[in-house]
Amino acid sequence: MKDFQKVTTSDNKDLELMALREGVPQHSDSILYKSNNCTNELVRPPMQSCCITTFSLGSWICKFPAHLCGRMCPVLFGTKLNCLLLCVPFAVIGVSFGILGHSWVFLLSLLGMMPLAERLGFVTEQLSCCTGATVGGLLNATFGNATEVIICVMALRKNMIRVVQLSLLGSILSNMLLVLGCAFFFGGLKHPQTDQKFNKVTAQVSASLLLMAVMGLLFPVVLHATGTELQMGKSELVLSRFSSIVMLVAYIAYLYFQLKSHKELYDSEEDCGGNDAVSDDDEAVLDFWTSIAWLTVLTIFISILSEYLVDAIEGTSSSWNVPIAFISVILLPIVGNAAEHASAVMFALKDKLDISLGVAIGSSTQISMFVIPFCVVIGWPMGTHMDLNFELFETATLFITVLVVALMLQEGTSNYFKGLMLILCYLIVGASFFVHVDTPDEHSGT
Repeated sequence: MKDFQKVTTSDNKDLELMALREGVPQHSDSILYKSNNCTNELVRPPMQSCCITTFSLGSWICKFPAHLCGRMCPVLFGTKLNCLLLCVPFAVIGVSFGILGHSWVFLLSLLGMMPLAERLGFVTEQLSCCTGATVGGLLNATFGNATEVIICVMALRKNMIRVVQLSLLGSILSNMLLVLGCAFFFGGLKHPQTDQKFNKVTAQVSASLLLMAVMGLLFPVVLHATGTELQMGKSELVLSRFSSIVMLVAYIAYLYFQLKSHKELYDSEEDCGGNDAVSDDDEAVLDFWTSIAWLTVLTIFISILSEYLVDAIEGTSSSWNVPIAFISVILLPIVGNAAEHASAVMFALKDKLDISLGVAIGSSTQISMFVIPFCVVIGWPMGTHMDLNFELFETATLFITVLVVALMLQEGTSNYFKGLMLILCYLIVGASFFVHVDTPDEHSGT
């Protein structure tokens, strides 16, 4: 029996030495094993749970900086475009202390908006990875043009209806002519032997929606130009609000068509190349709540810069001697959609034109069928008479642009020459707005 106790004591000492090496705190009564009726029974040391809790809390505190860095680095350092974030504090300081003129505030806000808009799209994609395909598609449709929506809401609050109309028109023209044209052009140069192909069925669906949007914008213009309103100054506004509600219903039906009833049409293009892009470039690096937090932060900063842009646009027009129409239709969309331009060209170079069309034509569809009617409806309770009368010159430009793009898409193929034609068409549009003096007629929306 004594020999057994000696062996047990030596075993206890060995176990305690091992515990010391592993860093477990020792107590006066921390005997891991004790002999009872010649059997070894495991006994939990007193206060062990408290010690483990304290140790885990300390470990969590030590790991918190690395955890925080892991949540911030993908957003703050995920693209070289984030160098332009340095423009944001300068714009805030310039406005807060009044040390910068309108043109400098406008330029700094415009440049600072570029990385914020790109990161907003990135965070939305990360959020969609956590919610599944259907909800993810709805999120992308909702936040895809969040920058334009925020700018328009800020302008509507200041009753700058013409700025809202021109900036939305410019986004549509930029996406359909410049973005799609660059994708076709550079994709065709990269693959010169054969024409690149895309899903013409889904492209025609988007083109049909764009034609419906043109019809919604065309009738208020014709009604005003012919002077055939039933109640002068009121019928046009009532027609615009009714048409906006119909367009929103059509867009909701389109989302159901895309995400639910005819999902296989859009899944087929992902199977042809979209899944490779997702697996290579779009792996989820942010969890759900981190994405929500970043979405909130980015939206706040975009709202601040949008207000700066709206306040400085008239002073910038006078300082640069450039028409407000040119700034709103050409400059704002080019800079604001720079990230979308780059992504559309990148996917075209990889011969994934369906994704490029989703960026260019899909964004134009969202703006024409969702953002524009949304601005009309949201201006209703705000007491702002936002309507669909974009004036004759602007509506004619949009109508011709949609026709040209629809003809380009009907074959389901693209090459560098088609892209070149779209780019040259955009140059003609830009020159037209540079010499165009925007003098809107007096109607219910101005």
